Amino acid sequence: MLAFAFLGAVALAIFTGGLAAPADAQQAMGNEAPGVSAGGKWTVFTAEDKMTEAKRSRFVLSADNGDGPDNAQVTLFCTNGKLDLADFRPNTRLAPPNRPGFWGQPQMEVTVRVDHSHSHHGWNWVNGHFLSMDKGTAREMIGAQVFKVEFATPRGPQIAEFSPAGLDLGLVSHACGLTPKKP
Repeated sequence: MLAFAFLGAVALAIFTGGLAAPADAQQAMGNEAPGVSAGGKWTVFTAEDKMTEAKRSRFVLSADNGDGPDNAQVTLFCTNGKLDLADFRPNTRLAPPNRPGFWGQPQMEVTVRVDHSHSHHGWNWVNGHFLSMDKGTAREMIGAQVFKVEFATPRGPQIAEFSPAGLDLGLVSHACGLTPKKP
């Protein structure tokens, strides 16, 4: 039993460290171009790694409810035409994880609304700073008019509301290999 707990802890460390790596690498590049509109309320930032020539893109959508840089955000991190990570950053304190994932990693169950469809998801809880979204939800979101996330905070549930419509789907398909999917 102790061996399984140890393996779970090791898997969690590898998994959460691996998820954080694309974001950290993207931030550390320093040669990121200023953000430009990617259509609708989306902004895209691009960079090229000088050593590996890897082409990186970061698509950012801020929540409609809230003000300034403390708004909740959805970010898609992509490298060489492939999605590395889709994350939801509430920019407020998250409640502790409320369920284990398949490999024992901490997760938070969230309720997601994509247009007129509701679903529940277990998103990986990463160091209490953000939730890692699944690729299916990211695909649903990029083709939606309305995207809402209900998540837990120490003060109770909160809802972040987004308007993802207008995203240049050709641009995100080329940069991330993502195409929209109906819920």
